[in-house]
Amino acid sequence: MGLWWSFLTVLALLAITAPTALTFGFGGAVAARSDIALLRWLGKAYIAVVRGVPDIAFFLFFVIALDQGLEWTRHQITCPGWTEPIWQGNDFRVCDAAKLPLSSSPQWMHEVYGFFLAVVTFAIVFGAFAANVLYGAMWSVPDSQVEAAHAFGMTKRRAFWRILVPQMWIYALPGLSNLWMILIKATPLLFLLGVEDIVYWARELGGTKTEKFTSYPHGDWRLWYFLGLLIFYLAFTKLSEFALARLTRQLSRGRPIKAALA
Repeated sequence: MGLWWSFLTVLALLAITAPTALTFGFGGAVAARSDIALLRWLGKAYIAVVRGVPDIAFFLFFVIALDQGLEWTRHQITCPGWTEPIWQGNDFRVCDAAKLPLSSSPQWMHEVYGFFLAVVTFAIVFGAFAANVLYGAMWSVPDSQVEAAHAFGMTKRRAFWRILVPQMWIYALPGLSNLWMILIKATPLLFLLGVEDIVYWARELGGTKTEKFTSYPHGDWRLWYFLGLLIFYLAFTKLSEFALARLTRQLSRGRPIKAALA
């Protein structure tokens, strides 16, 4: 059953991470083209820094930093009388009441917390790539469209939401489609974050001696389990290609760039 639940875990991660990463990306793209210098600098720094760090390094670093940051905040609130240093050599120690989750918490809370960290990390990483795609898509909309909106009396904000944003999606969709495919392929990184995903269970159930089972009544079947994962990912990406192609046709209906994107 752990294997079947891990499939739901991967699908839930994709369902939650995709819109969350798109929200991060949209915010980063809007900030990067802002007239306010500080916002523009922060938006471009977010895009450049996250895109420039290898995914594995970012996943391993950010999860630890986020976890310790949350525990440090709780420690300052719940344990004001703590006198010992939090950093003791290489050890990070907070009071028991500040730990996330608590050691007395049920197992499902530990799993939900790990899943939450995974969603936030995936969203920040892929949000930076989405921000770069949306930033370029916003500049791809012809200036004449926005200038015409201003000529008709629209404010800058109204022209942005009514003219620029609706038209940018057709330019952004090819890049966002690639990001969706990469996100699907990146879900095995859940294993690095301590979440029992399908790769973890394929290794555990396919091996003869693993962390979960000291012995198993079959030989080394990992080849067949991983072959099943290969078929699953290929089928899922093919279904995604079909859905994205249909969405592209709908968005490009009646537009002169339809032929160029076909």
